[in-house]
Amino acid sequence: MGNSHGHHHRKHHRFRDKPAPPTYNYPPPPPPPTHQMAPTSTLPMSPISLPYSQVDCTLRALAGQAEGFGRLAIGGLHGPVFYVTSLADDGPGSLRDACRKKQPLWIVFEVSGTIELRSYLNVSSYKTVDGRGQRIKLTGKGLRLKECEHVIICNLEFEGGRGPDVDGIQIKPNSKHIWIDRCSLRDYDDGLIDITRESTDITVSRCHFSQHDKTMLIGADPSHVGDRCIRVTIHHCFFDGTRQRHPRVRFGKVHLYNNYTRNWGIYAVCASVESQIYSQCNIYEAGQKKVAFKYLTEKAPDREVATTGVIRSEDDLFVTGTQAGLMVEGGEHSLFHPSEFYPTWTVEAPTDTLKQVLQHCTGWQSLPRPADQALAA
Repeated sequence: MGNSHGHHHRKHHRFRDKPAPPTYNYPPPPPPPTHQMAPTSTLPMSPISLPYSQVDCTLRALAGQAEGFGRLAIGGLHGPVFYVTSLADDGPGSLRDACRKKQPLWIVFEVSGTIELRSYLNVSSYKTVDGRGQRIKLTGKGLRLKECEHVIICNLEFEGGRGPDVDGIQIKPNSKHIWIDRCSLRDYDDGLIDITRESTDITVSRCHFSQHDKTMLIGADPSHVGDRCIRVTIHHCFFDGTRQRHPRVRFGKVHLYNNYTRNWGIYAVCASVESQIYSQCNIYEAGQKKVAFKYLTEKAPDREVATTGVIRSEDDLFVTGTQAGLMVEGGEHSLFHPSEFYPTWTVEAPTDTLKQVLQHCTGWQSLPRPADQALAA
């Protein structure tokens, strides 16, 4: 399935730098916004067009609407609605009970609150975990997307995951057609979203990452040459004072656009062995560490020499003294272009307006659960 929003990738004018705002430390979590992204069709004078204005009109309008590499993800489109009625770790009416079922399900919540996970919660194929209409926070452990396909995770909070190798959302191995949208993730012991072991065709959009160190790892080990298949799109996300890995990439192809990354502690984006990163119209706003892009050299076991990855920066905005840190010598001829893989995506100039929108419209949102009308057709 393709996109129906009709926005097209378009060229931009050059942009003015804005006055430098103050440096940020970890902020307290903001109060939940009471609005959502406004449909651009109702704001003809709006200076900015945002994706997904149509996905909240009916319950299942999310399915197949991701931009980028995860655009085919349909989640539980063809299954019944499962109503989570319990905040228990397991048992009847729990999220775990729903996610383990083999049939397609569109999972929604009849309760708000915190689910304390005692172990990873495995999500099976053809599931939509849809937090719209409630406020659900997962803590203790995270979601594991293991050998699954067609999963959509929408409008959840993840906070306080503890233990070695505990990620907020762990995608491995061999999972594909995944869309993570509008989630707030903070304070896990390992990663917030890690994508490894030949998992591919994934989009992460409109997420808010904060209060964390190793934010997003794509490709876990230089010996995992099968990760050359990895393809990930990350767009309209807010990396809010997290230290590093926005993302860190080995082998994979990653398209970054219209993200806002500020006040990192080590670097913003890291390209390691054979990775290809296309960074387009993002906003990089340094704190004390000024260099946005980092390169690490590693050796794949089937290659003679160690290599870094390649980063192309197109119309990115570097503010508050940020240095790109791009390597200038060669390599870009071997870098993919997103249009080789998908025809359209919604990209806007990296302006102060975009920055303000991303601060308010990423992560969990207080919005009603749309009515389910798809099955009546």
